[in-house]
Amino acid sequence: MATIVGVRFRNAGKLYYFDPGKLWPTAGDAVIVETARGVEYGEVVTGVREVADEEIVQPLKSVLRIATVEDAQHQKDNQRREREAYDICQKKIIDHKLEMKLVSVEYTFDNSKILFYFTANGRVDFRALVKDLASVFKTRIELKQIGVRDEAKMMGGLGLCGRPVCCAQFMGDFQPVSIKMAKEQNLSLNPTKISGVCGRLMCCLKYEQDHYEATRKRMPRVGREVITPDGVGTVQDINVLKETVRVRVPKNDSSEIRDYALADIRRIGGGPKNSAPTPEPEERDDLDEEFIGVNEQHVQDAGDSMDDE
Repeated sequence: MATIVGVRFRNAGKLYYFDPGKLWPTAGDAVIVETARGVEYGEVVTGVREVADEEIVQPLKSVLRIATVEDAQHQKDNQRREREAYDICQKKIIDHKLEMKLVSVEYTFDNSKILFYFTANGRVDFRALVKDLASVFKTRIELKQIGVRDEAKMMGGLGLCGRPVCCAQFMGDFQPVSIKMAKEQNLSLNPTKISGVCGRLMCCLKYEQDHYEATRKRMPRVGREVITPDGVGTVQDINVLKETVRVRVPKNDSSEIRDYALADIRRIGGGPKNSAPTPEPEERDDLDEEFIGVNEQHVQDAGDSMDDE
């Protein structure tokens, strides 16, 4: 077991573990820590606790000190410098006629490096820009190309639900999202309705996916015959959220469609109620991406590395 504290460097950013040493910071405290890119100012999210050794990435760097009033003021000064650096870099990009969009600027706490985050459609030769910026700021310059999801996370905004985007509010890491999730949740496949401000599939599609998958395994497939309180019928539709099944059952010389609770039906063959039907081959989604018009990957953007320490 290892003793750690969890520290975050930006709102809704990734959580990193550090060795508290002889210090015992509590949640909400500002601390100065040693990271792979230098000394940083962060906020303690989880207090001192023990975790298994396999849950941490070695070597575990240490907390240098609890932040002082002077450290807090220095951090505010850095944030002011970041806004000034943004304006300067924006002008330099125009001067160099580069096809790139500047998203954010970040100073390291010890001012040993300035990081400029940008988006672009392809690779950008920014070597001349780096030299120009280095001559202005007299420090180490690093440019990082990020993905559209990272841009939305850093810029923020409102989603289709009217609330601030999840990635900028509380999501530490991006979760894989696929068009298959929208299909299983019976959502519209219109790109404008299931895409976020970043243009990719909305992260919230992942929230209920586990429930849909677990419930679907207990529900019969459409077209299967089941035994209902009114006799044998054929499944016409299922409602995962309500856990109801719409079944066509015979009535005199005709038939009618009725809704039944999942607990009130069972499959043909004498199996117990709610027993899962025999698994069938999953439908292929070869044309999903082309249809939806969104090149959604099952891994996070390459630009997500901006949180790596």
